[in-house]
Amino acid sequence: NDTEMAAFGKAQDFGTEDLKEIGRKISALAKENGDVPRKVVITQGDKPTIVVQGDSVQEYAVIEIAADDIVDTNGAGDAFVGGFLSQLVLGKPLDVSTWCC
Repeated sequence: NDTEMAAFGKAQDFGTEDLKEIGRKISALAKENGDVPRKVVITQGDKPTIVVQGDSVQEYAVIEIAADDIVDTNGAGDAFVGGFLSQLVLGKPLDVSTWCC
């Protein structure tokens, strides 16, 4: 999430607090399978979700939910990842994978 990304950027000495730039720097890190670009997903609660892949940075709006309808946020990140990955492994594009969450 956003606070974890900011902490990671600081720990890695990325020299920025901008989440999009941190996402770009993480996306550029070396990885075993260089044929498939790294995807970096940064959730921000009620703010747009940031998805970085290579040089592409996209923001996806979060569906607004009334505060009275939110009972418990435990597991929200796990639910997001489950929905996102379920669509990604089916070959859906990032916008569909992000929206279904």
